[in-house]
Amino acid sequence: MSASESGGSVVRRILLGSQLRRLRESRGITREAAGYSIRASESKISRMELGRVSFKARDVADLLTLYGVNDEQEREALLALAKEANVAGWWHSYSDVLPGWFQTYVGLEAAASLLRVYEVQFVHGLLQTEEYAHAVVSRGMPGASAADVQRRVALRQERQKLLVSERAPRLHCVLDEAALRRPYGGRAVMRGQLKHLIDISERPNVRLQVMPFNFGGHAGESGAFTMLRFPESDLSDVVYLEQLTSALYVDKPEEVAQYERAMESLQEDSPGPSETRDLLRGLLQLT
Repeated sequence: MSASESGGSVVRRILLGSQLRRLRESRGITREAAGYSIRASESKISRMELGRVSFKARDVADLLTLYGVNDEQEREALLALAKEANVAGWWHSYSDVLPGWFQTYVGLEAAASLLRVYEVQFVHGLLQTEEYAHAVVSRGMPGASAADVQRRVALRQERQKLLVSERAPRLHCVLDEAALRRPYGGRAVMRGQLKHLIDISERPNVRLQVMPFNFGGHAGESGAFTMLRFPESDLSDVVYLEQLTSALYVDKPEEVAQYERAMESLQEDSPGPSETRDLLRGLLQLT
């Protein structure tokens, strides 16, 4: 199964959840009443509507009945969506080293048509070399076994196949110069990483920019973030904010719009892709 197909299951879960929410709200039914109808709690309905749990066909069928969806064709379409949404992604085989909250992100990343990211601490995971990734993971997990570190590095490399796949998304990445100045793994590793960034930035689906120190204050003052856009027209953009032990997904239009403005400012204020490659070559000479 391809990354886009398994990633699509996450998107389908979110799509189905949002449709169930719209149906419930249009009938004026509370989450508590909906939960009662499928022998579940209000919080279970909330998680279903956010696309954070798998769907049982029986629960979906009972909710559709409660919401007055009696048209057979409409019911079948939504039940088929529920079945597709339960397909496990390739990343589930890494569940031994992959936090549950990050599994959702990997699925969304695999399903996105456009990824816009701003990174401060280190090079974005999709652009890391194996050696650099090993250094980053080792530093972030000082007590981990060598096997666990290698598993996480392997997961990162598996994610990177997305950029060269048949249905590769566009990746627009702004790296703060700090990410390139902070050495991980020593001189040789950093040289290899800088060369890789120069090479991959030539790909037609990758737009890489560096926000230089000499620009001063800029729109990325709140820290790293990722914006995901999907090919499905009825699915809104999602902003992903990673924290130490969890992650936050922002999808309220007014909040997403603020991140959109910040990303546009970062792209506008940073040197373009060609100038960025010159900047990277300059850093390479200093490393």
